Amino acid sequence: MDITVAIDAMGGDHGPHVTVPAALKFLSENPEVNIILVGLQDALEVELKAHRATIGPRLRIHHASEVVAMDESPALALKSKKDSSMRVAANLIKTGEAHACVSAGNTGALMAISRFVLKTLPGIERPAIAKLMPSMRGSVCMLDLGANVDCSPEQLLQFGIMGAMLVSAVHHKSNPTVGLLNIGSEEIKGNEVVKQAGELLRKSGLNYAGNVEGNDIYLGTTDVVVCDGFTGNVALKTSEGLAKMVGTFLSEEFKRNVYSKLAGVIAFPVLQSFKDRVDSRRYNGASLLGLRGVVVKSHGGADEFAFRYALGQAVEEVRNKVLHRIAEKIAEQIPSHPPEAAD
Repeated sequence: MDITVAIDAMGGDHGPHVTVPAALKFLSENPEVNIILVGLQDALEVELKAHRATIGPRLRIHHASEVVAMDESPALALKSKKDSSMRVAANLIKTGEAHACVSAGNTGALMAISRFVLKTLPGIERPAIAKLMPSMRGSVCMLDLGANVDCSPEQLLQFGIMGAMLVSAVHHKSNPTVGLLNIGSEEIKGNEVVKQAGELLRKSGLNYAGNVEGNDIYLGTTDVVVCDGFTGNVALKTSEGLAKMVGTFLSEEFKRNVYSKLAGVIAFPVLQSFKDRVDSRRYNGASLLGLRGVVVKSHGGADEFAFRYALGQAVEEVRNKVLHRIAEKIAEQIPSHPPEAAD
């Protein structure tokens, strides 16, 4: 099956300087993939020329006359920029010209535009931002990471279903474990929303492991961690800050004097291996789950290496029919919503 990915080539901190070379490299490594570069045609042609590349059967440009700024209001972007590269990329999914879209642009605008253009799957009240992160047991899928500040118990249940189906499909785990982020493992802990969500998850048929705490995220206690967007975003940003601090401290210590520099040379292979294992670029690509289309958000500051991982995430979701799996599981919970409505 050939898979076509529409790229918002203007999005992110670097725009075409990253998205175009990343797309070219990804095409060379994935012969079953086609790419549509969406954005200002002149700018994209200049970038292609700089890399001695041309359009062809597997690569084409779709002109979009507007660009959504990284700090732009999502409401304004949705209302006023109907020909933005972000919106055109989402429309290509709606029209069937693309199977997925990837953008490194404004997260709020991408969610607003994607939800407006694509709508949500039957039985899903709100889309959620899901991301794979490293853990001591491989990786963990966490959601929501910022799309929904306040959530109902029913929405947290839906997040659990979506996360489990994503992990099951992409990582081929037949029955992934699901945990609910809380301030303690006991069922009596947490606010009323979390307690009620726990009851729903226990009755859901998912492989529910109960409450998990913040330290369980990176211990890999469960395959999926469910939370509201406020909590998830704080946890994510805290983790990013901690990782940066640890890296800075290590660098400073190894540069402190001639002896520490010598120790750094000796320890370099171990440090490099450690860096590779926790390299956030290898986990780039957050999925906007719950939409009637595959949409992946790359980090705005992603380089070419990281952006290719976001492209890979989108392709894997299409290849493994994540949308249909979610629709089927939701239909089990809410029989009035048939899974075929997702196709």
